Amino acid sequence: MPTPFKDLIKKAYSAFNERDIDTALSTMQPNVQWSKAWEGGYISGHDEIKEYWTRQWKEINPKVEPAEFKERENESLEVLVQQKVKDLDGNSIFDGTVKHVYTFEDGLIKTMDIELV
Repeated sequence: MPTPFKDLIKKAYSAFNERDIDTALSTMQPNVQWSKAWEGGYISGHDEIKEYWTRQWKEINPKVEPAEFKERENESLEVLVQQKVKDLDGNSIFDGTVKHVYTFEDGLIKTMDIELV
């Protein structure tokens, strides 16, 4: 797998965990397609992601750490992540492995989808 994509994904997760939306969005195409795991469905573009994450962080406290990377034949990148979600009082809601699948365009994230592990 090309190192720049692995580094790009790590940068995106780190920024998400730090609640640094602008840095996270800098890793994505302006018209990125993003899975809304918390609500279901998909969103498109930086503005919708910013609104979604801002709303999400008012209700839950997710932390996502990449654990394993696997390049697929179709040039997408599968990332197994350890995801911990707590409510705002610190109570655990979810703690487990999730599979995120990314595609890229011009060196930036084009799509993110979620698959069952």
